[in-house]
Amino acid sequence: MTQAKNKVVVFLGPPGAGKGTQAERLAAEQNLLKISTGDILRDHVSRGTELGQQVKPILDAGKLVPDDILIALIRDKLADMDAVRVIFDGFPRTLPQAEGLDMLLEELGAPVNAVPLLEVPAEVLISRIVARGKQAGAAGHAARSDDTEEVARHRQDIYREQTQPLIDYYAARGHLYRVDGVGSMDEVYGRIAEGLQ
Repeated sequence: MTQAKNKVVVFLGPPGAGKGTQAERLAAEQNLLKISTGDILRDHVSRGTELGQQVKPILDAGKLVPDDILIALIRDKLADMDAVRVIFDGFPRTLPQAEGLDMLLEELGAPVNAVPLLEVPAEVLISRIVARGKQAGAAGHAARSDDTEEVARHRQDIYREQTQPLIDYYAARGHLYRVDGVGSMDEVYGRIAEGLQ
């Protein structure tokens, strides 16, 4: 595997910051595979693989899949890639996951290149999430149960508690760069792409 072709991006940002949308666009424009552990888990379960059979009872019970299984799933996903060109969205969520991911990537000779952190003030995020819930309702769609102000505030608190150690971890390694997440989607995308240069 040639180092030059490898590119590993880990996306961080609070709920409502537009991470998913920006990660999709970045993946498309930079020829990266967007990796969501949830998608991988569902894929293994639906295919009935050995890992899928291991994971199904855990998911059915509504429990969290252990870190070693998540890392094994990611290893499986990256194993057949000629060059590791990926963007992680929603993973890692904890420090042990970040350390496990780093060990796997080092093994593959494809360390993390960049960690964009989308920053949006809490009040802006909460109003975005609540507005999203209202729009869904107005459009006749069922609003997401998590699109209420109370739930939004709670999710921001959890995010801060869980993610601060990750922010410190990647900052200490020189991978983290902060992106102002306020503005049009194009403006924010421009800032993310610029930071990746």
